[in-house]
Amino acid sequence: MSGDSDCTRTSPSAGSPSDTELAPARPKYVCSLSPDLVTKAREELQEKPEWRLRDVQALRDMVCKDYPSLGTCLDDAFLLRFLRARKFDYDRALQLLVNYHSCRRSWPEVFSNLRPSAIKPVLESGFVTVLPHRDPEGRHVVCIRPDRWSPSQYPITENIRAIYLTLEKLIQSEETQVNGIVILADYKGVSLSKASHFGPFVAKKVIGILQDGFPIRIKAVNIINEPRIFKGIFAIIKPFLKEKIANRFFLHGCDLNSLHQNIPPMILPEEYGGTAGKLDISAWNELLLASEEDFLHDFSQLVLPCESTPQEMLVSGDAEEKQCDDSLRGMKAQLYYCY
Repeated sequence: MSGDSDCTRTSPSAGSPSDTELAPARPKYVCSLSPDLVTKAREELQEKPEWRLRDVQALRDMVCKDYPSLGTCLDDAFLLRFLRARKFDYDRALQLLVNYHSCRRSWPEVFSNLRPSAIKPVLESGFVTVLPHRDPEGRHVVCIRPDRWSPSQYPITENIRAIYLTLEKLIQSEETQVNGIVILADYKGVSLSKASHFGPFVAKKVIGILQDGFPIRIKAVNIINEPRIFKGIFAIIKPFLKEKIANRFFLHGCDLNSLHQNIPPMILPEEYGGTAGKLDISAWNELLLASEEDFLHDFSQLVLPCESTPQEMLVSGDAEEKQCDDSLRGMKAQLYYCY
């Protein structure tokens, strides 16, 4: 993956022909979208195949002009993720890319040594996995099961690391970039003590990443088996949610028929009233763990240098925790009330 030196050779106008000849060639982008997905991308994301590379170059030029020390990959395929996530709005795509790096810089507990082998215990627990079949809209379903986590074994940040790596793997697919994903969260067995780990500080960080710091389209969040305590959890989350995302939350309780209105039984495991067999986490775990070398390569470059840190994006952990103290006290009281 390319580093910050890429900006010295991005645009033909940035150097002489000899500079270009000396620069290593970028991987040539080859579109893997089907004709139907090309049409969908045009209609929903404003992506025009005939202008695609021009748009990528425009974003690349903006990065090199405004954030020359960002240290980001500037390959066509990588930048396309951000353009698609922001419907080819250059300014919004650039901000998303900067946020992507800023989030990584501001939360070292999550992003240091981030690789599949480092979160193997989380994967083996079944806390997060991806169902083997896509839904009728071509979207992967990410299944999260908080009851599989034992706080005594590792901190909540390990779960967040596992979710982040799962999303990084999924977003490598152009099909996912266009179609987005669906989340299925099973809150069966979530206790008061476990819920208290997800305070305002963690909630704000996670939602900030998913809404404004990662190039993925979350099309629906289906919550099932939520206990009464989830009212308290959702009360923590909701203030940080944009209205569009908040409207994509669906609370089904124990009603599997309600869930099946959003996710068809044919792709669901038996545990959720589906016909796709028992939930098997091994296939996804093997796929993610087999990507170890890819992640070591990718994440070795994605570090935001201190001198180019956008101050408006970065708030120290201590400062944020202090800001959240009052909210945390109120949250605990609310959780006890709901419980």
